[in-house]
Amino acid sequence: MKLVLSVEALTPPLSGIGRYSWELAQRMRHRPEIDSIGFYRNGHWIAEPASLLAPAAKKCPFHFQPPRWLRKIKSQIKCRGAVFHGPNFFLPPCADIGVVTIHDLSVFKFPETHPIERLRHFERDFTRSMAKATHLITDTETIRQEVIEFLGWPEDRISSVSLGVSEKFSPQSPAALQLVLSRYGLEPGGYCLCVSTLEPRKRIDRLLDAYALLPLTLRTRFPLTLIGPEGWLNESLLKMIDQGQRAGWLKHLGFVPEDDLPLLFAGARLFVYPSIYEGFGLPVIEAMASGVPVVTSDRSCLPEVTQGAALLVDPDAIEVFALAIERGLFDEGWRLMAINQGLITARGYSWNRCVAETVSVYQNLAN
Repeated sequence: MKLVLSVEALTPPLSGIGRYSWELAQRMRHRPEIDSIGFYRNGHWIAEPASLLAPAAKKCPFHFQPPRWLRKIKSQIKCRGAVFHGPNFFLPPCADIGVVTIHDLSVFKFPETHPIERLRHFERDFTRSMAKATHLITDTETIRQEVIEFLGWPEDRISSVSLGVSEKFSPQSPAALQLVLSRYGLEPGGYCLCVSTLEPRKRIDRLLDAYALLPLTLRTRFPLTLIGPEGWLNESLLKMIDQGQRAGWLKHLGFVPEDDLPLLFAGARLFVYPSIYEGFGLPVIEAMASGVPVVTSDRSCLPEVTQGAALLVDPDAIEVFALAIERGLFDEGWRLMAINQGLITARGYSWNRCVAETVSVYQNLAN
């Protein structure tokens, strides 16, 4: 089978979709069902996807670029007869047998939470991509049902394939954590963690409001630690973060090196993820795989993904949210249950299984 994989989401630092694309790109090479694989990015063919994650190299000023019409013909030839997978919502015009992963419908359900450039991108290219697609993939059954209703497609043309979690996320001893955590001014088991882009539907502002209701001694003992890119539409949120940092109960680390992230997960006392809409919610499973109890939103696919192993809460009910965080920090009976059930739940999500089920979709189309 001939496969072409779109890799436009491979841009550091990796988002959740970027991580998904990277795992597909690396693992598809080793599948015996795939005879050849090509990597496509915005009209260009990429020899090695890893190069997209490396520090930018100096470009030769005399590098020859074929004219666009010639690149278009070349792409049509290379795509002919191939399964073309767009893991980030879109397909290019050259796609022949098209598979698209729709991670969520947030652009359509919550347009006010997205920058105008993204909305225009979807207006311009999403309908065209759906016309090229033969089959769709979603990360969860929750989103699959939403897509069936939204697009009106037959159920047999949409498959749910769960994401995986890296083996790097696992429980660690305090001694193994100390060196990395000390660089961030953190102690093992001494902070509450949230890993998320700072954008409206993640409800980080609600998390800060809820945390501010906790006693100051508690907030000082377990500072709220935020990790993730700045995102968009977050001016007021950034002011709240600055106030929390100056008060001494909040740490905003922003982007951290990928090698440090599993240790920062494993060192947390509690992981909190208040997003009101997700396609999967990968950080939640990464926390569970790290042996950390989770408090997360009761919305969207998060109840499906966590399978009863997390404490679910309405993030817009601030006082209830604050009580859930306090319970997550101190209720040892619940914490033990959440840790054990979380580890069991996380073991059910693997990238190898994700790739195997995705290849099955390819094979059904190719045959």
